[in-house]
Amino acid sequence: MKMYESSEMYLETIHVLHMQSDTVKAVEIAHHMGFSKASVSVAVHGLEEHGYIRISSDGNISLTDKGEAVARRIYERHVIIGSFFEMLGVDHDTAYADACKIEHDISEETFIKLKEHLNSIKTSI
Repeated sequence: MKMYESSEMYLETIHVLHMQSDTVKAVEIAHHMGFSKASVSVAVHGLEEHGYIRISSDGNISLTDKGEAVARRIYERHVIIGSFFEMLGVDHDTAYADACKIEHDISEETFIKLKEHLNSIKTSI
């Protein structure tokens, strides 16, 4: 399965919701993302088919190791890019909204350089 931006967003959302609670249900994903429960249901079943998530008999959704790897990668990009924009003086909400748009398209090379630069700035302060 080719990983599309929407799939990455679902996995990142599940990851974020899991950081807040032990259980994640489709309705919580729908609420967090602003999507219909029906749309979420279709998406999560596709992610389950491709081995990114597990859906228990009681509807609890959890990431597999494969899904967790993707979710952590996207979440890290979100946090790093958002933090960088904030350091530039961008308002918090705008910085993280913009980071959300960029995190899926930025090259690995550029992201690594941005992360290294941000870390060097933090250590010099």
